[in-house]
Amino acid sequence: MKTYLPKVNLDQRKWHVIDADGAVLGRLAAQVADILRGKNKPVYTPHLDAGDFVVVINAEKVRVTGKKETAKEYMTYSGWKGGEKYTTVEQLRARHPEELIHRAVRGMIPKNRLGSRLLTKLKVFKGPKHPHAAQKPEPLKAAA
Repeated sequence: MKTYLPKVNLDQRKWHVIDADGAVLGRLAAQVADILRGKNKPVYTPHLDAGDFVVVINAEKVRVTGKKETAKEYMTYSGWKGGEKYTTVEQLRARHPEELIHRAVRGMIPKNRLGSRLLTKLKVFKGPKHPHAAQKPEPLKAAA
């Protein structure tokens, strides 16, 4: 018996819009990562890109639970001696609120070429407006 491999039709990809207003960051990121990978479809295959596009709006209004607003830190390293920089969720939300959701989703998809390709289908915006209205995205309710 041969293994069934679905034909990934790039024209059949849907667009979804998710409002992050009041949504918990981790639950929202898990939901978005599943849609990007195609885990919500019956033709899901781990090594193929069968997912849809996701537009996340109101990124600055996403919630974090507990003391994460001040205690959770994101680290970047320049490669130079003493080049470590730490940023809290509070500081990142003030400067680049889109980056909060982007980093959370990036941590939930594969760390390979497929994962990089999946991330190009994620569009995150602060505020309620986005430039992808022409694609007619379907509204999705954020995970509670």
